[in-house]
Amino acid sequence: MLDNKKILLVHPLGYEPSAASRDISRITSIMPPLGLAGISAYLREHGVESAIVDCYTQPGKSEGLIREYLESERPAFIGFSTVTSNFLDGVRLARMAKRVLPGVKAVFGGAHASALKERVLEEFNEADFAVVGEGERVMLELARGGGEGAESIKGLVWRDGDGRGHFNGYRDDPLDLDSLPFPAYDKLHGYPHVYKLPIFNYPKAPNASMNSSRGCPYACTYCDRSVFGRSFRFNSAGYMYEHMRHLRESYGVRHINFYDDQFTFNKKRVNAFCEMMAEKPLGMTFNCAVRAEHVDDELLRKMKAAGCWMVSLGIESGDEELLSGHRQNANLRMIEEKVRAMKKAGLRVKGLFMIGLPGESEASIRKSMDYIAGLPLDIFNLAKFTPFPGSPVYEGIEEHGTFDEDWPRMDCMHFLFVPNGLTKERLEELFQEFYKAYFRRPRVLLDFIKMAWRSPDSYRRFFLNAGDFIRFALSNRRMKGR
Repeated sequence: MLDNKKILLVHPLGYEPSAASRDISRITSIMPPLGLAGISAYLREHGVESAIVDCYTQPGKSEGLIREYLESERPAFIGFSTVTSNFLDGVRLARMAKRVLPGVKAVFGGAHASALKERVLEEFNEADFAVVGEGERVMLELARGGGEGAESIKGLVWRDGDGRGHFNGYRDDPLDLDSLPFPAYDKLHGYPHVYKLPIFNYPKAPNASMNSSRGCPYACTYCDRSVFGRSFRFNSAGYMYEHMRHLRESYGVRHINFYDDQFTFNKKRVNAFCEMMAEKPLGMTFNCAVRAEHVDDELLRKMKAAGCWMVSLGIESGDEELLSGHRQNANLRMIEEKVRAMKKAGLRVKGLFMIGLPGESEASIRKSMDYIAGLPLDIFNLAKFTPFPGSPVYEGIEEHGTFDEDWPRMDCMHFLFVPNGLTKERLEELFQEFYKAYFRRPRVLLDFIKMAWRSPDSYRRFFLNAGDFIRFALSNRRMKGR
């Protein structure tokens, strides 16, 4: 007999575990699977036991841990949280789980499953169910029914006797985020020490990530909105403060990265949160991501006083004409003014850019290089555009160029899409030129030297992995063979 009151939750790695030690992305940062930790906490609150295996933190042991839990606890379900690049690894692990424990039901959730919906079940026999959108209540209802009555669970995809997938439709009763328990951090092996924010992106360790909102009201062409749509829900200022205090007192966390798409979209709650942090300091700092439209001088000053260390800003391109075809309010002058306001408030600023968007040309890439040269950014990230399932641009992407839809390599570190008028080889050359032009600037180099005392843990990690960083700089490859 399988136990309906037990679920194993898995965060797949996406590649062979033997390659983990040389994966520059994993070396640079390891983020906790907050979605799984949130589901685990919700299930526990309602009497369902779960365990989490995060293959990123234990790559050499994860398959053994999965086998051990399946054999000893005999859970009725095994759930996989997937994005596009690790989805097929989840399928492989589901296949293994069914060999170890015949009858166990595999449930796939996350952005990729939410985007594909019925295709998950119709194309992959290893999948028994797929969760579309928020997973807390769907997983609980599935467990309570032992897999029976799936046709009545909103937010679920199930398979009929003919092998066809059926999506029951989106839930129309979104969760009140303040009603949720804090994520089950105790289920994450080695938390918080095994998890690392991106190098040079924090002042203190140990550090951690938090979600304080779900969704984004915008509709940028390159963003997948399959999980939360264009809604925007958020925790109250009081909940955020207590959540941070919990992490400080229970785990010794000293710095938080808010993993929200739009941290400052609701200024009222951010103002209230900053006032709490200034009046009753927790001895913690934080980072967050913002849109230029949703910050002003007063709010930036309050954020700094509350302990904000760095803000990240999605700029994407320095070609306003190109940008206007992909996002709302593509006003580069306004963005520059807000970056300068952030610096004036005493915040570090990280600029997020893409290269290879549909409509991109060598001329537009050079406009981006010129634009970033005039911005007082402290650090920047340049991603290789990837058209993910669920994003508006995904449908009909072949009209704008060539696309090699290789899911395991869809990680924003490979040029799988090449815009019309460019070649993959030329994109790689321009990518390298873009990075080198930025990091050769004296002000940027001086800032990284200052990181020796502003973020000593980052410097320790940098020198421990110097060989891997040099290899990446020379090869522009995430890992050998990829």
